Amino acid sequence: MPEIAFSQPSSDKHELEEGAAFTPRFDANGLITAVVTDAGDGALLMVAHMNAEALSKTLETGIAHYWSRSRGTLWKKGETSGNVQYVESVSTDCDQDAVHLTVRVEGDGATCHTGRRSCFYRNVSLDRDRPVLVAKS
Repeated sequence: MPEIAFSQPSSDKHELEEGAAFTPRFDANGLITAVVTDAGDGALLMVAHMNAEALSKTLETGIAHYWSRSRGTLWKKGETSGNVQYVESVSTDCDQDAVHLTVRVEGDGATCHTGRRSCFYRNVSLDRDRPVLVAKS
């Protein structure tokens, strides 16, 4: 169970969007989307999901924790790879159903399980007839 107990989001739109309370809106599966960028250069590193426990552990420890939908388990980023994500800041969007983590990555700097720095290492061509993936330069 999470150490930090999150309050239910307000049904008052103004309070939710302008108030001071952090009341994350988890989806029907108990998850919230987490967008992760590098604290140094702002590069997009990954998009993941957190449940209440992962978000709580992240806030308590300053180390990013996520919920693996494929494995159905909590994971501490970098626990096996050594590429730990130290959280510099956390922000939330207007209706509190997503969080943005700004991190410093320890180790060789890889965030993606493929060994790349970012999970976003390919672009989709804008050819409407036949979109294809191309490596970023």
